[in-house]
Amino acid sequence: MSTLITNIGELVTNAAPGDDPGHGPGSFAAQAGAALVIDQGRVAWTGPAAQAPAADDAVDCAGGAVLPGFVDSHAHLVFAGERSAEFAARMAGTPYQAGGIRSTVAATRAAPDQVLRANLARLNREMLAQGTTTAECKSGYGLTVADEARAVALAAEVTPEVTFLGAHVVPPEYDGDRAGYLDLVCGPMLSACAPQARWVDVFCERGAFDADEASAVLAAGRAAGLLPRVHANQLGPGPGVQVAVAAGAASADHCTYLGDADVDALAASGTGSSGTGFSGTVATLLPGVEFSTRQPYPDARRLLEAGVTVALATDCNPGSCFTSSMPLCVALAVREMRLTTQEAVWAATAGGARALRRTDVGHLGVGARADLMLLDGPSHTYLAYRPGVPLVRAVWQAGQLIA
Repeated sequence: MSTLITNIGELVTNAAPGDDPGHGPGSFAAQAGAALVIDQGRVAWTGPAAQAPAADDAVDCAGGAVLPGFVDSHAHLVFAGERSAEFAARMAGTPYQAGGIRSTVAATRAAPDQVLRANLARLNREMLAQGTTTAECKSGYGLTVADEARAVALAAEVTPEVTFLGAHVVPPEYDGDRAGYLDLVCGPMLSACAPQARWVDVFCERGAFDADEASAVLAAGRAAGLLPRVHANQLGPGPGVQVAVAAGAASADHCTYLGDADVDALAASGTGSSGTGFSGTVATLLPGVEFSTRQPYPDARRLLEAGVTVALATDCNPGSCFTSSMPLCVALAVREMRLTTQEAVWAATAGGARALRRTDVGHLGVGARADLMLLDGPSHTYLAYRPGVPLVRAVWQAGQLIA
């Protein structure tokens, strides 16, 4: 059945990916007094409400804003346990370090499938209720062949955007044998995980993996048919962004500590073609992490002014950022990273789609997948104007009202 969604206060459509050559940064776009028609899970029409065609069903938005569903391109949802004591210690002054991941690895290895599946489903429901209709999900808390394969299989139950992150940290049993663990990641572990994954990721950071190690993991992933993305420059200046750009990664995530050469590399990456119809490595910023770790927020204005495509994501995980809320990330980006409300909403929708190399989500152009949300407020600005308030009134995913 077709559905007319009408009496929309503001309809945020964003420029469709094909509207800008090379799938470049694109732009925020919105219409006032608009309507939208969904048919067969796709956007069939948008325009002034007075000109809307007939449909089988109708939804009156009563002046609320309608936006594309959020595209959360960085999340770690397959895990067991929690690390609230670690968060409390950080708030009391203990610096954030990468090693805390090991405690989650121990809990995840010990958890049965049903516990991991239930936690994953709960977090997925949280995301949907807050307007996230597309989410990436990483492995990385198993770090054995069997546990990583289990993690990607569970992630694939809720999203096609599954990332193999065997190179998260070196597990305790491989202390003193980093080369042996890298051989495992690039060999048997990758072979077990690649059939159910789309992406390969690596934590290129002090305390995790260096540039050469990260490059080797990405090269092995590519050879297995996976596309690269990189945890980069989170804990301090480092080689992560350069590794990401050199590998043709879809995104470099975190980007908290960037030098001029890093910004220049990200900007220059957008001038060529990856061969997939997309160009450039997206800088995916994760403001919830800075909120949760007391690290400085990335300089988003610097990136945008250099011509870098910026995305926002939650990095939902039990250690450095335990939030599933894209509305919170939008509000933080506006307040702390000095994005405009339009830039932040674009980065959380179309920007996330770029980071996942998707053209069917992140916008509401005709032909897009009908992933959208209705706000209890007349414009997108309310996401930052009323932070912490449950503003998402309804969510459609592939044309189905699901929340």
